[in-house]
Amino acid sequence: MWDLVIVGAGPAGASAALGALAVDPGLSVLLVDRHDFPRDKTCGDGIAPHVFDLLAAVGVTGLVDDWTPVRRFVLTAGEVGVERDMARPNWVVPRAVFDHRLVEAAQSAGAELVRRRVRSLAELDGRFVIGADGAQSVVRRELGVPSGPVALAIRGYAPTPPARAASQVIAYGAGRQPSYAWSFDRGDGWSNVGYGERLAADRPHPTRAELLSQLDALLPGATEGGGDWHGHHLPLTGWSWRPPKSTVLLAGDAAGLINPMTGEGIYYAVATGLLAGRAAAESLQSKQDPSRRYNRSVRKLLGRHIRHTALTAYLTNSSQVLTRGIRAAAADQAVFDDLVELGLAEGTITPRLLRGLLAARR
Repeated sequence: MWDLVIVGAGPAGASAALGALAVDPGLSVLLVDRHDFPRDKTCGDGIAPHVFDLLAAVGVTGLVDDWTPVRRFVLTAGEVGVERDMARPNWVVPRAVFDHRLVEAAQSAGAELVRRRVRSLAELDGRFVIGADGAQSVVRRELGVPSGPVALAIRGYAPTPPARAASQVIAYGAGRQPSYAWSFDRGDGWSNVGYGERLAADRPHPTRAELLSQLDALLPGATEGGGDWHGHHLPLTGWSWRPPKSTVLLAGDAAGLINPMTGEGIYYAVATGLLAGRAAAESLQSKQDPSRRYNRSVRKLLGRHIRHTALTAYLTNSSQVLTRGIRAAAADQAVFDDLVELGLAEGTITPRLLRGLLAARR
């Protein structure tokens, strides 16, 4: 009987192990994943600096010191655009690298990693269980937790053109909002490029060819010389987050926590993974149900942010609102910083962001 069994050893799962072992280094913690590491994971690979703030708090530092930070951010919608430096740089690191290093940090802290495909909660022999097994979570399905809105994206790697070097570029589409193409420079001559859009019941799901066509239309030449194309689903966060009332906790993508405005999920994964691990460890000490402790801590960190991102995603269905937001960010660095914070971490719609939107309307 393990103290804690974590299904999935990606950022959410590895962080859950780190969070639990930071509370009690003597816990027996098992990480179960169907893959060996390193392994690829379809993603935009962008990592906000807030992720490293969270990891530093549990003693994990230096994970991406050998990668080049990216400070320039470009956002466009048709003829309207903004290009500015972010207050703090991001990193673009392939998940094969980042996830491997993070799970190694969890192992160094005392977690044990086992390769195994989990098909049922009945297989797991742990006092507490955390489901961190991604968008197609077996644990979520076993708990009967329904999925919310879903987006579909395709990702590949292509040589970085000079015009998009040292930048993270997002180009919004004209329809099917929220939809956008991206090109994120890794700093090694290659970029993570892709296109994604929210799925709807009243229209057919886009094909691979259609996704690549949209990518090339929004970022001409982005697919040239590219390869390693993979599609993936993103379970987007809705207006509120309603976790199950269970001793089994869900974190990251398995909990349906992906920013509906940007598709960002690594910050949510690390943040909720750490909180889930801490809640489990503290509940083992107090012999209490961990769900109330965990749910309260997630709502405190992300509750208001989740409502604001859902509202922003809804409003940007209007091309006029999207255009105003970009114009406001182009006119004011502070508004730009607020917009980045809202899209990449736990930011909210600030008064100055609202004022900027109103000013851009006139």
